[in-house]
Amino acid sequence: MQEIIDYEIRTEAIDFSFGELLNLHNSGEIVIRPEYQRLFRWSSEQRSRLIESVLLKLPLPPIFLIEDDNGVLELIDGLQRTSSVIQFMDHQAIAEPELILTGCDIVTDLNGKRFEDFSTTIRFGLKRTPIRAIVIKKSGNDRVKYEMFKRLNTGGALLSAQEIRNCSSRMLEGGADFYNGLQSLASHEGFIQATKRIPEGDREQKADEELVLRFFAVISSRSTFAGNVREWLDSFMESLLFNGPGDVIDESIFKDFFDFIADKFNGDAFCRWRDGSAIGRLAPAYFEAVCGGLIEIYLSLKNKSPAELQATLQLAIEDSRFQDATGPGANNKTKMEARIAVLKEHFEG
Repeated sequence: MQEIIDYEIRTEAIDFSFGELLNLHNSGEIVIRPEYQRLFRWSSEQRSRLIESVLLKLPLPPIFLIEDDNGVLELIDGLQRTSSVIQFMDHQAIAEPELILTGCDIVTDLNGKRFEDFSTTIRFGLKRTPIRAIVIKKSGNDRVKYEMFKRLNTGGALLSAQEIRNCSSRMLEGGADFYNGLQSLASHEGFIQATKRIPEGDREQKADEELVLRFFAVISSRSTFAGNVREWLDSFMESLLFNGPGDVIDESIFKDFFDFIADKFNGDAFCRWRDGSAIGRLAPAYFEAVCGGLIEIYLSLKNKSPAELQATLQLAIEDSRFQDATGPGANNKTKMEARIAVLKEHFEG
């Protein structure tokens, strides 16, 4: 069928040596984008064991690159492997500390060694070690590039769902501007204060940016939620990327709302309450309930005191109807709407 031919992915398999990858990176012919994946999610031990595997000539999975309109290759999968070896050979090339091997458990004599500690023969051997690269040839179809990155990374342990959204959105025309806008909102002081109960490890995986996206999905696209949060947010973002954000992403409302939340609740609006005190980490289900329940009425609550509003929030959260709509099995449309309705009822009352 012609439709299949139009969407066919043209690829080319090339064996690059690690020395060639380093040279191509230094000359700008291969781009390792930090926004695709945080440069080093791997620990020093994981990077060291990769170097050990390369030295032992163990087979490595292929890396994937995509060719842009100028012929420049962008690394979209295999960043950890590529950057670990580059760091070991020339740490200044990626502005990282020198890698000193640690945690090697097959050849333990490697531990404590730097690249310069090896003989010329071993250093040259490492540089000349090939790795298979699958090059996705340039295509004018942005949707193909977008789906390619998603499918290469979805299901892996390296990237969170929001990191994949960050990376894949940048494959599309205008996608970088869209996602930079989400990041800008995530850095708004009122939002930072309101969501300070996000665990630091989750924040490193862009949980705060996911909450920005989730806020807009809650207030404008709850009807499309079918029980899978990841798919819901993916579809919501894709609708904005491919159809345009329109007036869905209203920065002024976002900032004003989270300034209100920060002022009235400090960082305690989106967590559990017990005996008059907020406890625990930020809970996404509570975030949905507060955002969905208050977005239409928060302007009428601005003159109320923080103590009064916090007491109302505690009553809403302790309401048996709210509790019945949280916990196991809470990720369904009926319970999401129930949480929002209970919370809104308490604040309107």
